[in-house]
Amino acid sequence: MTPRWILPVIAALSLGAFVSARAATIQISMENLVIAPAETSAKVGDTIEWVNKDIFAHTATARNGDFNVTMPPKKTATVVLKKAGTIEYYCRFHPNMKATLVVMP
Repeated sequence: MTPRWILPVIAALSLGAFVSARAATIQISMENLVIAPAETSAKVGDTIEWVNKDIFAHTATARNGDFNVTMPPKKTATVVLKKAGTIEYYCRFHPNMKATLVVMP
């Protein structure tokens, strides 16, 4: 006979696996002083991974303050998106590097 507590535990673990399976990792590259793609769509819970392919450091700095990450040369940085909205961001070291992230619920 199966203990009564086992079914809620299995249900909770299954739900957790389902929710995390929906999240995606989206790569954005920084190369030759360009952010590509310049506009990206994502969902709340997705992970953005910026890949710095240049020989100098870059940042991904949100104008609304949602994130500010620094990437040394040839490194990556990640952020998990926590809320919906349109986020304009840029590199603090190279302000001409600009992009937009559209985060859907």
